[in-house]
Amino acid sequence: MENKILKARKNRKMIIAAVVIVAAALGIFWFLNGKGKESDKGDNVAYVSSVAQLTGQYASNGVFNRFTGVIEPQATKAFNKRDDGEIAEIFVETGDKVEVGTALFSYDTDKYQEDLSKGEIELERMQNELESIKTTVAQLEKEKKSASSSEKANYTVQIQEQQLNYKQQEYDIQSKELELDKIRDNIAHATVTSDMEGVVKSINKDSGSQPSYGGNSTDSGFIVIMKTGDFRVKGTVNEQNMHNVSEGMNVIVHSRLDDQTWKGVITTVDRENTDSNQNNMYGDSAGSSAYPFYVELDSSEGLLMGQHVYMEIDHGQEEEKSGIWLDEYMIDFTDPDAPFVWADNGKGRLEKRSIKVGDYDDELFKYHVQEGLSLEDSIAFPDESFTEGMKCVPAEMQEPAEEGMQDMDQMEDMGGMEDMGETGDM
Repeated sequence: MENKILKARKNRKMIIAAVVIVAAALGIFWFLNGKGKESDKGDNVAYVSSVAQLTGQYASNGVFNRFTGVIEPQATKAFNKRDDGEIAEIFVETGDKVEVGTALFSYDTDKYQEDLSKGEIELERMQNELESIKTTVAQLEKEKKSASSSEKANYTVQIQEQQLNYKQQEYDIQSKELELDKIRDNIAHATVTSDMEGVVKSINKDSGSQPSYGGNSTDSGFIVIMKTGDFRVKGTVNEQNMHNVSEGMNVIVHSRLDDQTWKGVITTVDRENTDSNQNNMYGDSAGSSAYPFYVELDSSEGLLMGQHVYMEIDHGQEEEKSGIWLDEYMIDFTDPDAPFVWADNGKGRLEKRSIKVGDYDDELFKYHVQEGLSLEDSIAFPDESFTEGMKCVPAEMQEPAEEGMQDMDQMEDMGGMEDMGETGDM
């Protein structure tokens, strides 16, 4: 009797083990061959997507990294105040357009004229002193010739001292002449003019001074001019996506207001300086650093200074093509002379539909479908198991294939796997 019970237990465990193995096999088969097939009154199900959806985006409806950007001028230049000058008049206002040679501001020259007059008088005095030293040296040399031997040494020392004074006076005169030349130059350039065409970006009366009457290339200064003409785009790229951008890449710039786009090329990626508190790509995690990059535009027509845009790398997704261009993997070329697609016949059932293809885009891996499809049709990814008449279901209704794994979980809950693990039962 005990042997019969043990035998029954063993048979039961063997049956459970067989069921588990079959369920696992079915689960693996479902997982590896999960093409969206289910039962529907004996008919398999084919999951279909609209042709409009499939052809609406590049690379199988992939989503491109998009980077934020802002329109800025190609260059700016700051014209700064001098340390030793007082502003007499400002000739422009913020927003004014300027040409090369447009007067920006002028200095008060009264002080310069006063300094020049005093300096010229001082220079004349120094020149007179130089002549006096020269005369003194000549007189000492004359007296030295008639002096006794014991007095000659004293004359020699005096002459050397005067010669040193003469050289020092020459140096001081040269320094004074340079100083006066600078004052004359300041008077000549009392009116500061723009050396480029642009727009007055800002006027900062409290800005720091510069020793020259010209400007520099920084964005801060007394008067800052933005160069007009073509704009550029300053974008930001997250440190996690730095590998996605590099110099020379073509980009598409999108308006945030409408469907207008522009083309350009990345000229600079600044990997040394971070653009703090910027999130460059939709979906980026907060807290990571962003770096600026710059795009030179083919045309900036329609763009505004300071306008915010977004960009994506140009893979040809906006190339204008007439008709339907379908990814090659959606077409069955079992017979190269008779390509077809698996399509919804309009009544929710699958049919094999012949199509006529034309040109092939070897960059986007797409065929031009000349006949047989419209944007309103829906098609399925080709599968060897498909047969005409199968039920068609929208792809977005497809659920993950996990039934096989769920069956295994249920068997574990029944204790089958635990029983199999007992030694001596088999």
